Amino acid sequence: MRRTPRESADSTRKITRRGLMLGGAQLAFAGVLGLRMHHMQVDQADEFRLLAEENRVNIHLIPPSRGRIFDREGRVIADNEPTYRITMRREDAGDVEDVIRRLSALVELDEKEVARALEEMRTSPPFLQVTIADRVSWDAISRVAVNAPALPGVTPEVGLSRFYPQHQTFAHVVGYVGPVSDRDLARYEDPEPVLRIPRFQIGKVGIEAKFEDRLRGSAGAKRVEVNAVGRVMRELDRREGEAGADMQLTVDSELQDYIKARLGEESASAVVMDVENGDVLAIASSPSYDPNKFVRGISVKDYGELRENNHRPLASKTVQDAYPPGSTFKIVTVLAGLEAGIIGPDDTVYCPGYLEVGSRRFHCWKRAGHGHVNLERSLRDSCDVYYYDLAMKVGIEKIADMGRRLGLGAAPDVPMSAVTAGLMPDKEWKRRERGAEWLIGDTVNASIGQGFVLTSPLQQAIMVSRVATGRAVSPRLVRSIGGIESPSGAGAPLDIDPQHLRWVRKAMFSVSNSRRGTAYRSRIIADDMRMAGKTGTSQVLNRVVRNSDVPWEERDHALFVNFAPFEAPRVAVSIVVEHGGGGSSTAAPIARDITLQALYKGTPPLDAYPASDRGRIQAQQERLERERRARAEEEGRRA
Repeated sequence: MRRTPRESADSTRKITRRGLMLGGAQLAFAGVLGLRMHHMQVDQADEFRLLAEENRVNIHLIPPSRGRIFDREGRVIADNEPTYRITMRREDAGDVEDVIRRLSALVELDEKEVARALEEMRTSPPFLQVTIADRVSWDAISRVAVNAPALPGVTPEVGLSRFYPQHQTFAHVVGYVGPVSDRDLARYEDPEPVLRIPRFQIGKVGIEAKFEDRLRGSAGAKRVEVNAVGRVMRELDRREGEAGADMQLTVDSELQDYIKARLGEESASAVVMDVENGDVLAIASSPSYDPNKFVRGISVKDYGELRENNHRPLASKTVQDAYPPGSTFKIVTVLAGLEAGIIGPDDTVYCPGYLEVGSRRFHCWKRAGHGHVNLERSLRDSCDVYYYDLAMKVGIEKIADMGRRLGLGAAPDVPMSAVTAGLMPDKEWKRRERGAEWLIGDTVNASIGQGFVLTSPLQQAIMVSRVATGRAVSPRLVRSIGGIESPSGAGAPLDIDPQHLRWVRKAMFSVSNSRRGTAYRSRIIADDMRMAGKTGTSQVLNRVVRNSDVPWEERDHALFVNFAPFEAPRVAVSIVVEHGGGGSSTAAPIARDITLQALYKGTPPLDAYPASDRGRIQAQQERLERERRARAEEEGRRA
């Protein structure tokens, strides 16, 4: 059908209008698109450039080097050693189990460690690195590095781990480090990012824990470029962290090692203090343990053996345990009597072997009695009745006050774990803690260091240091940190009459140097090294029984405290041998040997010992030296 000219003209007008509308729409779209592109490419260029950078650049934390710990002579106690580990990042790995399967063909993996790592990856953010294998060999690291393209998300790393070169010697002092746990993180309101680095180590006990913030240092950071699958291509820049502060302790490694050997298999503790400045020269608990096992992850078997050992190798006996001080506490009681003006050095008390208090009879250790006893003889012979009688006249309040002046009843300020305050009881304490009134029998028991009185070996060393110097000597365990010297523990003069202290020191001299003294067999005969001391035996069972007739764990504790040289005191020593029997027979010989070792700063000459002892001492010295060498060789092989 042919169109009329009019119809053709109308059709042409419609097509032209539609074309104009479509063209206008296209032009408008192109304009909007152009404006958008201009906005993104020009106005938002910096923002998108930053996003692109973040997609190809990762920031990794660099763990800081932990501060090292040295003894007073600069010998290393806690060090850092390089270790190799293999980590994995879940977001980069893709199929984690497939990657682990390929990795296991190259490196021997522990199934338990792999299971732990998989669980950690499941509960951790996908970008967090998780350790698959720790402490692997250099050969294993090399194989992983060569096969890196086939192991997405896997990174071979070198790091630092804590190492204790002296193994058991300072375990109870320095403590140990271990990987950060959820419990550790819970202690921080806002944990530092460095604490989330895989297997990052922090202090768990001892000085490592007490000075964690100073020893840890601060983390560094590095920016690395990664490809589309997250493989590191190159390091762009690095900001090194700040290493932790180094520490120097007051302890002497050689003296500490000697004490460890001298204590042997005993369940015992020993403290040696410099009485001039309070420096703790040695502080040893026996038996001990190897802290390196905890750093590397102690096995259930090894930990079980430590826990089940009735000699308690995990306990820091020098500061954590408190014992009845036994007759060493008589120093406190007699000073309280002197300060109260109740006795003088020549006043005597008659000892028939017991003292009746009400309806109860309190016995002296010597059943036949000591006869008439004055101050010097009371300490020399350790007469109990003298102190029973004196305590009832003085009263517990004055005795407790003297004990506190000598450092008892308060936790010593040393950076070790679970430091006990011991117990210096009085009437108010018993009323508050026991809901009962103080009895005269409580005072009688306290006078000879039994009943409620409890002291730690370190407190005993403080007590005898104060008696030796007449000053409020305080223990100093940290000599310096970060090169800054710690304050001296010399202390101010005590509020005790110097004459009274001289009388007590003279009586302590008789304990070790008079033929009738309880520690005479353990005396030092070198004139310029003679010691003054006091024996002690604290009951474990409240009954009269011979130690040989009961099991080991029911026997009495043996104690000894001393200072030397008598004329110019330099060191104070405190010894506790758990269930060791008598202080004079067990603790005093150990204390004498340690005292000489400290004074001579090494093996003392045989002529410092009584002639009758020299053959035994020489054999003992040779045996201890052989044992120390064998132990050093064994520890070297293990290291």
